[in-house]
Amino acid sequence: MAFQDKTLVCKECGKEFVFTAGEQEFYAEKGFENEPIRCKDCRDARKKKMNGNGQRKQNRQMYEAVCADCGATTQVPFKPRNDRPVYCSECYQNHHTAQNGY
Repeated sequence: MAFQDKTLVCKECGKEFVFTAGEQEFYAEKGFENEPIRCKDCRDARKKKMNGNGQRKQNRQMYEAVCADCGATTQVPFKPRNDRPVYCSECYQNHHTAQNGY
């Protein structure tokens, strides 16, 4: 199936944007059935307001902690407990990949 560039209108800002043949091919490969309804700028702005779960980001309280591996000071979104180790992002990633055999 040969795809051709399409001009669509953004539902957010009302501007026209191009849904390229390459993007259409990507959508088809992923099994997406609906065309995009927002231009890239509006999609990016919307993503910035949302977190990965599709829920709005809230200003979380962050807690300072010391990484159990490297000793670096880091911030975490939960209150650290003395009975559980806390890791900085890098050390956490190292533990996570080692535990899962990556």
